[in-house]
Amino acid sequence: MNPKLQRVIFSLALIVWGAVLVYFYASGRITKYLAPDFRPLSLAGGLGLLVVGAFNLLTATQQASCGHDHGPDDAHDHESLDVHPFAAFLILIVPLALGVAWTKDAFSLGSLTRKGLLDSPADASSLFLGAAMPKLTKEIIEKQHPKNAEGYHAFGLMELFFSSGDPEMRGLVEGMLVETEGRVVQDPDAASPKQRRLYRLFITCCAADSRAIPIIVRFQGEVPQVEENTWMKLSGTIRYPDEGAGFIPVLEVDHAAEAPPPPEESFMRGNY
Repeated sequence: MNPKLQRVIFSLALIVWGAVLVYFYASGRITKYLAPDFRPLSLAGGLGLLVVGAFNLLTATQQASCGHDHGPDDAHDHESLDVHPFAAFLILIVPLALGVAWTKDAFSLGSLTRKGLLDSPADASSLFLGAAMPKLTKEIIEKQHPKNAEGYHAFGLMELFFSSGDPEMRGLVEGMLVETEGRVVQDPDAASPKQRRLYRLFITCCAADSRAIPIIVRFQGEVPQVEENTWMKLSGTIRYPDEGAGFIPVLEVDHAAEAPPPPEESFMRGNY
């Protein structure tokens, strides 16, 4: 292939990749994939690819020295590839385009299951709670979690999940009226049609290392007919039954309502 045309093709590939990174940052879709600390790096990388791609595109037709002398019978080519340039371009661009077009920016139920949706708190490390927290009393817990107008104490879902691993906190919270929020999905292990899983994601840096933090919710009345992964605010009584997998948090739901997604849909470092 003509070396100049080959340079144009690879320059366009750089520009496309850079444009996708900048698009994800500017559109806000990046929040579903990266923790806040890493998003500026994505933007910087995208802008860098755009600059390099644009420079290579503008200089693609210019002749340049390869940096060393060629002998009279030395006609080697520094730009030839084992793969046809058009094939290489398609390998770089087609998967990227399909991924951008087809992704729902969310995990399927199967993916969530692999990321811990069905795990019990006994499977997670919760020993840090006992060391990190001072001596608790019910009065302290109620002060830290004031009641709302309906008389329910606001708890973070992750706090409820890990509380079952702390005997002291579990004993104090057992039977308390609480309110929490998260995404509701079907529970494949449920014996009752009124049981669901309520979860949020904990992300350290990116979607690849995310982990689902779930609790079991059992509706006392009619189960809301909502789509999978709908954000809901649920209130009811928290229990910690031992159903064969250690103590697990179960919310017996009295009230349920759809809720708007929070500004940051996923748990990030230090955000409980």
